Amino acid sequence: MTLFKKLIQDEEAATAIEYGLIAALIAVAAITAMGALGNSLSNTFTQVSTKLNNAQDGKGPF
Repeated sequence: MTLFKKLIQDEEAATAIEYGLIAALIAVAAITAMGALGNSLSNTFTQVSTKLNNAQDGKGPF
């Protein structure tokens, strides 16, 4: 029981846990944003590739 009392009173451990949680939140947000950006870029490059192929084949509109 004294171990739990020491852990509760130890402010450095609480601060480290808070920083860890903040870092995890930032990581999740960054991964989500990068995934969305990746999908958007993929769609853009697919559209460009399709338009270039259509232009090469003489199909329109461009």
